[in-house]
Amino acid sequence: MSPIRWLGRAALALLTLTLMSAPAQAQAPDTLKVIFCGTSGPLPVVGRAKPCTAIQAGGSIYLVDIGPEATENFQLWRLPLATAKAVFITHLHSDHIGDLGEFNMQSWVAGRPQPLAVVGPDGVDKLATGMNLAYENDHEFRKAHHDHGAFRFDIPAGTLKAKVVTIPAAAQTAEAWKDGDLTVTAIRVAHEPISPAYGYRFDYKGRSVVISGDTRPWPPLATASKGADVMIHEAQNADMTRQMAGGLKMLGNPRMSSLMTDTLTYHTTPVEAADLARAAGVKALVLSHLTQAGLPFYTPEAFTKGMDEGGKLDWRLAFDGMTIDLPVGSAEVRFGKY
Repeated sequence: MSPIRWLGRAALALLTLTLMSAPAQAQAPDTLKVIFCGTSGPLPVVGRAKPCTAIQAGGSIYLVDIGPEATENFQLWRLPLATAKAVFITHLHSDHIGDLGEFNMQSWVAGRPQPLAVVGPDGVDKLATGMNLAYENDHEFRKAHHDHGAFRFDIPAGTLKAKVVTIPAAAQTAEAWKDGDLTVTAIRVAHEPISPAYGYRFDYKGRSVVISGDTRPWPPLATASKGADVMIHEAQNADMTRQMAGGLKMLGNPRMSSLMTDTLTYHTTPVEAADLARAAGVKALVLSHLTQAGLPFYTPEAFTKGMDEGGKLDWRLAFDGMTIDLPVGSAEVRFGKY
């Protein structure tokens, strides 16, 4: 290989490494920003990670759930992982917590200076304790190899710190987090037999976003969403679920057919989510945690059939990389993508 060609390739490799390591520009403090880092259901879908929604406010990152593959999206988009402060867990199903250990490790390696809070219903304490134990050796190895010179790998900063949020029996909401101008409210939702299960509302300088978590149609969620700019709601098409269950049974897989049928009891259809958004009076509805998106029989038109019949509503389907900007001091809702 000629010296000129070799230098050209070396320069390209150096540029690639620089782009991969360069952090994204810090989030402006006058915007509440949403980033969809995972929008699928539990089934494997190319191009969609499992449930994860990121909120940027006041220069920090907060997550709602962290399903498998979501951390890869954070890294590919070069988001500032070191600014992560908390992960809000809606419930303890595996597709909502499966990447917690990896995200915690990667944000610590990137320079996160304090433990990562794991906030949610009863059980997040066991989750944090288990993850800390599972990654204990990994943290020690990384510190032994990389802690030198100006680069510190403080092991306590790499741990998970649980905060269990309890909603009183007579209430539907409770404050889950307060950080400067950001307030996060936990909202009880209905995902039985998984209980408690929560949604979350983020309020920042007059702008607000509600994330439903997994739930059957739940009117108290609409009540707790009053005045919010955007509702992000899970969605599962019941007709498609029945078709899948029937097909699995015909193919000789009654176990998975039964499992699919069971899911009809604790999820919300797109039409039901639209009705809830109208009842809440939100400016926009985004459907995420799309159980059937990407599967062979899926089309957006079939999935969302009937959503417009209840009246006017600004709605759309989430995809990995979708963003929402809610500028402070404005009523504008800006949709974009990475």
